[in-house]
Amino acid sequence: MSAARSSFLAAAEARGFVHQVTDREALAARLAVGPVVAYVGYDCTADSLHVGNLVSIMLLRLWQRTGNKPIVLMGGGTSKVGDPSGKDDSRRLLSEDEIISNMASIRRVFDRFLTFDAGATGAVMVNNADWLDDLAYIPFLREFGRHFSVNRMLSQDSVRVRLEREQPLSFLEFNYMVLQAYDFLELARQHRCEAQMGGSDQWGNIVMGIDLARRIDNRALFGVTSPLITMASGAKMGKTAQGAVWLSADRLSPYDYWQFWRNTDDADVGRFLRLFTDLPLDEIERLEALPGSEINEAKKVLATEATALCHGRAAAAAAADTARSVFAEGGTGAALPTVEVPRAVLERGVPAFELIARSGLAASNGEARRLIKGGGARVNDRAIASETQAIGLGDVTAQGTIKLSAGKKRHALVRPS
Repeated sequence: MSAARSSFLAAAEARGFVHQVTDREALAARLAVGPVVAYVGYDCTADSLHVGNLVSIMLLRLWQRTGNKPIVLMGGGTSKVGDPSGKDDSRRLLSEDEIISNMASIRRVFDRFLTFDAGATGAVMVNNADWLDDLAYIPFLREFGRHFSVNRMLSQDSVRVRLEREQPLSFLEFNYMVLQAYDFLELARQHRCEAQMGGSDQWGNIVMGIDLARRIDNRALFGVTSPLITMASGAKMGKTAQGAVWLSADRLSPYDYWQFWRNTDDADVGRFLRLFTDLPLDEIERLEALPGSEINEAKKVLATEATALCHGRAAAAAAADTARSVFAEGGTGAALPTVEVPRAVLERGVPAFELIARSGLAASNGEARRLIKGGGARVNDRAIASETQAIGLGDVTAQGTIKLSAGKKRHALVRPS
C-alpha cells in the first residue's frame, strides 16, 4: 500500500495536477510511511460548484485512490467573510440560511467523486463554522493574530492586486487568510491533517497555515497547489458565453455538461483527459494521437468519461445517445434540456426571441434577438426568419415537442404543459 501512497506525487505530476509543493522530498517520504490526511476548502457561495472547482476535486479523488484520506472542508464560517483571491469586488454577504442550503446542495456533488465511509481512507466532510463561529475575538487575536505580519499579508496576491487596482478591500475580507490558516491548524489538531491542496491562487494562504502550525504547535505540514487551468483559447476554465459550467444537474443538464466537454479544443483534449478522467495514461496517449477528424472520437470519450464521473454512467450514456440522435440522425434526443410552456401561451404564439431566451439558449431577450439576426437560430431545424416570428402549437412535432437550436451544437426542447 505504501507504494501506492508514495506514487501520488508521481501520478499527480504525470497528469498535470501539480504546480507547487512546499517540500516535495519530505512529502514523498511521509507518503511512503502511511496514509496521509489532506484537505481542500470550498466556500458555500452558490448552491453548486462549477468546472473551475473540478481540478481540486479530481486531485482529492486521486489522493484517495492512491491510499490516502481526503477531507472536504465546507466553508460554513469563511463563507461569511468571503475569499478576496482573484476578485476585484467584495462578495455579497450571505445569510446563515443561504449558506446552510448551499452546503447541502454541494455535498451531493462530492458523493459522485469520493467514497465517504469509516475506513482508513474514507473521505470526511467538515464545516469550519464548527470552530470559527465560537471564536472570541480578543483571545483569538492575542493567541494567533500576533503570528501574522501585516507587511506579509499586504504582499499576498489576493490583497496586493486588489489594492493596485484601487478596488476596495474590506477589513472583513482582509481577515480571510488568517481564518484559512487557522482552519489548517484546527484540521491538523482534530483530524491529523498534514496537507492542504488548492489552486495556485491559494499558495500564499496555504503557506501561512503551514507557518502558523509550525509556530504554534511545532507541526510540519505540507502544501500542494494545482495550476490555473485555461483553455487553448485563453479563456478561464469553466466560463462560457452562456455562463458557468455547473456540476449540479439542477443547474446544468447532463447533456449540456457532456456537450461542454465534447466541444473541447483539439489542443486541449490530451490535457483534459489526464485531468478530468480516470483513464490510464497509455490510453490517453493513444486518444490524443488520433489524426485529423478522428480526434473527435477522443472528444466523445472525454465527454462521456467526465460526465460519468459527475452525473453517473447512465446519464453519460444518455447524453451521448442524444448527441448521436441530434447530430448524426437528425432526431430530437430525449435528454435535451427541456422547458415546459403552458399550452394556452403556445396557442397564442410566442415571439421567437422570447422563446429562445426562455429555453436557456440565450441569456437575455437581447442576446436572443442578436442570435436570430445573425442567422444562428432554428426551430425544428429550420432557420427562424425574424426575431418576432411566432412559434406555437403548430410547431409541435410528432414527438410532442418543439426543437430550438442556437448554432449547430446547442439545442433545447419546448414541451406544452
